[in-house]
Amino acid sequence: MIDPRTPILVGAGQLTDMAGPPSSERSRVAFCADAAKAALADTGAAIGAEALGRKVDALAVMEFFSDISPRFASPYGRSSNPPKSVANRLSASPRQLLYSHSGGNMPQYLVNRFAEEISRGETELALICGAELLRSTQNARRAGMKIDWNEDPGGGEPTRVGDSRFGFSEEEARHELRAAIHFYPLLENAIRGGLKRDVDSHLKAMGRLFERLAAVAKDNPLATRREGYSAKALSTISSDNRWICFPYPRLMNANAIIDQAAAVLVTSVEKAREWGIPQDRWVFLHGCADGTDTWVVSERDKLDASPAIRGCARIALDMAGKKVADVAAFDLYSCFPSAVEVAMQEIGIAEDDPRPISVTGGLPFFGGPGNNYVTHSIAEMVNVVRRKPGSFGMVTANGNYLTKHSAGLYSTEPTKGAWKRQDPKIFQAELDAGPKRKVETKPAGTGTIETYCVTYGKDEPERGYILGRLDASGDRFVAMSPADPAVLADMLTKEQLGRKVTVNEVAGRNVFQPQ
Repeated sequence: MIDPRTPILVGAGQLTDMAGPPSSERSRVAFCADAAKAALADTGAAIGAEALGRKVDALAVMEFFSDISPRFASPYGRSSNPPKSVANRLSASPRQLLYSHSGGNMPQYLVNRFAEEISRGETELALICGAELLRSTQNARRAGMKIDWNEDPGGGEPTRVGDSRFGFSEEEARHELRAAIHFYPLLENAIRGGLKRDVDSHLKAMGRLFERLAAVAKDNPLATRREGYSAKALSTISSDNRWICFPYPRLMNANAIIDQAAAVLVTSVEKAREWGIPQDRWVFLHGCADGTDTWVVSERDKLDASPAIRGCARIALDMAGKKVADVAAFDLYSCFPSAVEVAMQEIGIAEDDPRPISVTGGLPFFGGPGNNYVTHSIAEMVNVVRRKPGSFGMVTANGNYLTKHSAGLYSTEPTKGAWKRQDPKIFQAELDAGPKRKVETKPAGTGTIETYCVTYGKDEPERGYILGRLDASGDRFVAMSPADPAVLADMLTKEQLGRKVTVNEVAGRNVFQPQ
């Protein structure tokens, strides 16, 4: 007997468009609705996909890149209420209309949240969806097309969900550190330092790691890069694989210029039976967890670790009564190598573990549709465990700069007893009680480099950034390189980890000079 209120995933839909022309009809919300309709059809419900769509009483849309970043702002307008726009296309009238704040953790976070609501009888059918159309946006701009994605579906403003804080501190922003393409390279060199590798051997190790993802993408018809890059190609600098921010070349960065959409449906066993959804479509959420690491990267005690990932995996596995060895496949959040490396370390996955670490091909090769990537990884994990009934798959999700984390453990095997998760506040209190580093905002004197990165323009290095420790106090500091090409050349040819520097404020910013 299965508890009738047990939450289950019953439908998954994914779309990738590599060739379709931009149009006013195919807006971001329309693309979301297409994925939602695919998920509804995937349920095989006896009442039919359209009738099931009208049953949706909670609908969440992942925040679009164009609503977050000026870099990706769309000149073609937007919906004033994205979840309402999607609901209207499904002829649904949800009680909850949610539009997430930024964060790659949000799809798994929402699965966890809706599962809890369903187990308490508060929600009957939840739809989680999202889409990005950056390929279409870019092509429309280049062609000078006039398309219109403006839409007012009614319903006022949607309810926002998630954490709205910027992922960086004022001190980091003062030194131009605001973006993922800066923070993850900083984390990467800290990881390299912990492993005591030189630059060349670590670059090759990153190539071997991401070769595994590229091989998965090669066999995935929904992936956007299906070349099946070798470790050598990934770790070799070339015209097709130029530096973006050292130590990452282009193919080790998430690929955001794509058109992709995905959706998943969560309901209860009771409702699935009522609507005639066959049991072979049911996927159970055996374990889940959410947690946030020290918010500001420069304040983290260790730059090559994530207590939140470690704890989320532990809590999800304990909830299911399983061990890491019981998991047949993983989809580890993979925006950059550092995200995968830290997750493997914290979960306990060896570098040579033969199990899949991605079921999609990851953000650089499958595609990186902004906050919605994990909706794809959940949808694909649903397919994976359906194909191997009784197997277990784990999805990890990451927002900001290895900051916000969620995990889910999935299987077609039914859960036992009443579904209940640990209150996430308990784990968050444990994380919040952890150590933090003091950041000195007016450093002066000598210090030691803990980690560094070098940003590139199209062809040349532009600026170096470091996180260091002051010799006098041990406090951490943020600093940037002087406007001196010789310093950048030095940073790219000599080992910087552990190197002594002098640091002083120049024109309102901390500037370092290698000794």
